[in-house]
Formats: sequence, structure tokens, C-alpha cells
Amino acid sequence: MSLPRVICTLPTYNESGNILALCAEILALDPRIEVIVIDDNSPDGTWKLVAQAARQEPRLHLIHRTQDKGRGRSGRDGFVRALELGAEYVIEMDADFSHQPRYIPGLIERARSGGDAIGLVLGSRAVQGGRDADRGLVRQWITKLANLYIRILLGVRVHDCNSGFRCWKRSTLERIRVAETFSPGPAIVQELLFKTARARIGIAELPIEFVNRKHGESTLTFRTLMQGYTTVLKLRWMSLTGRI
Repeated sequence: MSLPRVICTLPTYNESGNILALCAEILALDPRIEVIVIDDNSPDGTWKLVAQAARQEPRLHLIHRTQDKGRGRSGRDGFVRALELGAEYVIEMDADFSHQPRYIPGLIERARSGGDAIGLVLGSRAVQGGRDADRGLVRQWITKLANLYIRILLGVRVHDCNSGFRCWKRSTLERIRVAETFSPGPAIVQELLFKTARARIGIAELPIEFVNRKHGESTLTFRTLMQGYTTVLKLRWMSLTGRI
């Protein structure tokens, strides 16, 4: 696989049980792939592990954040740093192995083969060949209803609107002004998807298997989930009032 510069961004909070193995697996895919870990000062010392590993691995970068914390803020900072480092493609993914590195080459290839017609590729559970593994029917139905809610409210023609496993082209991130992202929490996923669709940038979906984390605990709470749905309403209102 002949690649331009590709950088994977990994926002983290208490992922000490996953992070080094995940980074190693990603970096082993191709010598031109790099990783940025954006850690919100994890109490379990995730950032310390990455800092130590980065001394021996020049393709591993760390952003250690101690203020203005949150998934959205860390995601934004990771995108900005990746662009500063010259990335032509940016992979966005979770750090708990629910997003499996083996799909990264396919996401990149789909983005490259799409030419100017495709500016974003999603790893999707909701297209043919994709699946939501290891999760009960209740969780799967919640995901399906959330996707329906987002598609209807925002008018986004994407099957897996909640997927945070994505391959972005540099031109897309620049066009949607990713540095101006405002969502503080996980709703950054919907915000950037909506901005991409509003800019009439082509979006493709590639089937993946989503699996439950094996180590650590999820930071997604009912409160952050509801904040995300509220942000979707805010995005709709902003679009109707011409503010986005």
C-alpha cells in the first residue's frame, strides 16, 4: 500500500489497558502511518505510558491536555495537530479496540479511490456486511433509533451517523473549518458529519464489525448521551437560522 501521510487521532481518558497495544497495531500497518494520542490528563496514567513510548517511536505523538477537557475538545485538537503535521488523510477512532485497526487500510483506499467525489469515509455498522457484535438487542435498538433521529433531524443521508471511526481527507477538514468545532463532548461526531453534508462533500460508508471494549470502562454516560441529542437539536436550529 503506497500511502501519502496518514495520521490516526486517538482521544483518550483512562485507556492505560489498551493504548500501547492499539498504537503498536496501528503503527505496524504501514511505516508511513503515524498516531496522535490526545489525553485529558487520565488519572490512570495513560498519557505517561504514551509519553514514554513516544521517546522510542518518532511516529507516536502525544497531546497532554489539562484544561478545557472533553471528547469534542480533544478530538478538535487532534485534528488540528494532524493538519499541522502535514497529514493528507486523518483517521479518527476510539482507543478501546471497538474500532479495529485492520479496517484502516480499507478506509484509506476507499477515500483515495473515490477521487474528488468522496471527502469522508465512515466505518459503518449499518450497511451490508457491517455488524454490531457483542451487544444486546436493547443497545442495538437504541443505536438504530438514535441514527433515525439524527438522519431525520439533520437530513443526513448516512446509515451510521454515530460512527466515530472515520477517514477524513485533509481538504474536507479544512473546508469545514475543523478548528472552529464547538461541541465539547461526543456530539463532535454529529457536528462534523452535519457540516460535511451541508458542504455537499461526498460521504461513503464501509462495513465494519463494531465490538465491545475488552479493558477499562466506557466514559459514555446517560448525561453525555442526552447532551449529544441536545446538540443535534442545536445544530438543526443553527442551520435554520443561518448560523452554520
